[in-house]
Amino acid sequence: FYYGSGNPAPWNETMRPGDNKWTMTIWGRDLDTGMAKWGYQKTPHDEWDFAGVNQMVLTDQPVNGKVTPLLSHIDRNGILYTLNRENGSLIVAEKVDPAVNVFKKVDLKTGTPVRDPEFATRMDHKGTNICPSAMGFHNQGVDSYDPESRTLYAGLNHICMDWEPFMLPI
Repeated sequence: FYYGSGNPAPWNETMRPGDNKWTMTIWGRDLDTGMAKWGYQKTPHDEWDFAGVNQMVLTDQPVNGKVTPLLSHIDRNGILYTLNRENGSLIVAEKVDPAVNVFKKVDLKTGTPVRDPEFATRMDHKGTNICPSAMGFHNQGVDSYDPESRTLYAGLNHICMDWEPFMLPI
């Protein structure tokens, strides 16, 4: 079975260094044993509260001339991911909207998103026009797949945000 894990806490990324491994991850587990077969982390060290637990769409489609079992997921981070659902290998990772600016792209060799530091939420930086906002470009809407046309349909948000850090009195 397949599911997504949520974002790390606290949201203030300065307070939790590292990738925060296994948060923001698509999981493939063996239904009989419950053991993890694979995991793919979409947003290491999520600093925008993307909580990538949206729907997973399962299809069988040709990849390099061979019908392959796929899992597609439009994440709140604005990226459409398509993985081989047997082994979790990344097939496609593309922005769903050209306005997505928190990432320049996803490195298909490593699977890691390439961040744009201009749109970070760190404590020493005021970010403006960060896209997507914490709401995400795709939130909890239900997707639909047409197998005849091999088309994935999804409702998207086009909402950006500003980020201004401040310290609260102790």
